[in-house]
Order: sequence, then C-alpha cells, then structure tokens
Amino acid sequence: MRFRTLLWRSCRLRCPLCGQGRLFENWFRMRPQCPHCDGDLQREGGFYLGSIYFNYGLTALIVAIAYPVLLFNRVLPSHVLLPLALVFVVLFPIWFFRYARSLWLGFDQYWDPRQGEQGTSHSGSA
Repeated sequence: MRFRTLLWRSCRLRCPLCGQGRLFENWFRMRPQCPHCDGDLQREGGFYLGSIYFNYGLTALIVAIAYPVLLFNRVLPSHVLLPLALVFVVLFPIWFFRYARSLWLGFDQYWDPRQGEQGTSHSGSA
C-alpha cells in the first residue's frame, strides 16, 4: 500500500486496512477490531509503546524550535514563556495521544503488512 494512503488514514484516525473504521471508541479507548473490516487493531502486548516515539518526538521538536524562537525574538518574556511551554508539554501529548497511536499503527502496516491488506509493498512506493 502506498505510504501516503496509510499516512492519510492515520491522520484521520481510521483503520489502516480499509480506511473506513474508526480506531477509537472515545478519547483514550481504542477498539480491539475495526468495526468495518474486522481487522485486528490489538497487536502483540506492548505494541503501542512505540507510539511514544511519535508523541514525545513531536512534542520535543515543537518546544525545541518554538521556545528559542519566541524567546530570542522577544515575542514573549521568559517569565511568561516558561509556564506556557510547561502547559504545552503537558497538554499537547494528551491531545496527540490518539494520533501517535494511529501513526504507529500505520507505520507498522506499511513496513509489516497484516493479513487483509491487498497489494502491500513498500518497495518503490512514495
């Protein structure tokens, strides 16, 4: 399957196999199976620990770029910017949690396709 297709499905929080079923029942509870194609969304134990890389990585990248830019361009004083950065690093990962899991699932589907996927090949795909 094409990388862009899986990325689009991940950003929409949809099943990587069919692109139709919603991955989450509510904000934090993930469905065990896709309601549309019955694809297995619960991989082996500890599978979703990898999504921490997406969540932490994006959070750290945003703060590592935004904080110095805002500070050195004197957009906000440091006594205001530091508490705002703290609030961001607490709230953003909570909001991004679902997307990190969805991206991790799509990433796994791209590199290690599961049964039910038609035409899965990452060689030569962009």
